[in-house]
Amino acid sequence: MLVICLSALHAFSQKESTEFTLSLRDGSIVTGTASIVNVNLVTLWGKLDIPVKNISQIFFGILPDNTQKEKIKALVTDLNNSTEDIRKKAYESLIALSINCVPVLEDVINSESYIPPTSEDYTAEMALGELKAIYNYDEASVGDDIIVTDNSYRIGGAYNVKTIALKTAYGNLEIPRDKIKSIDVFYKGGDATESSFTLFANKHISGNTNGGWLKTSIYIKSGQKISITSSGEVTLASLSGYKYKPDGKNSGSTSSEYDYESDYTSTTATTYPTYGNVVYKIGENGTMMKAGASFKGIVTGSGYLYLSIYETVYNASNTGSYQVRVKLN
Repeated sequence: MLVICLSALHAFSQKESTEFTLSLRDGSIVTGTASIVNVNLVTLWGKLDIPVKNISQIFFGILPDNTQKEKIKALVTDLNNSTEDIRKKAYESLIALSINCVPVLEDVINSESYIPPTSEDYTAEMALGELKAIYNYDEASVGDDIIVTDNSYRIGGAYNVKTIALKTAYGNLEIPRDKIKSIDVFYKGGDATESSFTLFANKHISGNTNGGWLKTSIYIKSGQKISITSSGEVTLASLSGYKYKPDGKNSGSTSSEYDYESDYTSTTATTYPTYGNVVYKIGENGTMMKAGASFKGIVTGSGYLYLSIYETVYNASNTGSYQVRVKLN
């Protein structure tokens, strides 16, 4: 298991900040900035410091707190006590437990040693139901915390933090991790930031309505210069298994090639993409633009950078990937 510790080590320069959008377990959304530079990963193989600009999401898992198991067993036993006051206090202690104790209480109830309640006023089942309601408990969240990088790589482990500190428009907030389901991380860099990304043909297709666009953590301002360079090769099963380069050039998988490029007349000057092109947009609802193998230009809008591979039809059988480098000036 990877043990993940997140700490704020240094203050950002005035041109850098990190915006956190917290999705809370009750359905609320909270957005603010956090002065976090690096994520300190303590792994079985040593310590890693990952720049926050390379992290796109953090998912908080529910790791069973088995250190509380004996305490929970004792409280469940007290629920069968003949004295109502003892039963009531045991029940109140159970519903005050952390979210990490929910799966432990569930295990105790489902164990062979569990003794069903003799009274119906305060029961372990009632306490379990109330705890799940308090935390909007999701069975699918049980397990490791997950950190997702810009390249969609997922790292599982334990993120040992009690609260997340945010500076919001309404003041400074300290939000307990028990209340947090996930965090979207958006890094706003300085004047000369450079990042690398991988576009996978079996996922990052512009026609894929479920995660087809890679949402980077790069925030671009109108008038800012950007350069995008790409390399690699993909095979698009949706286009008869033809192989494509980032500039859209293809090579057929059979002797009788179909020239898909004839469908869309393209020059190096046009912004309209051809099949296989690396494409980008500024903001989730921005206009799709061609980047190809090499692009330099000035941004006309502000927002976060999205990247994808141009194809109108998505096929999960696509293979290969593009390596994309983005530099802001």
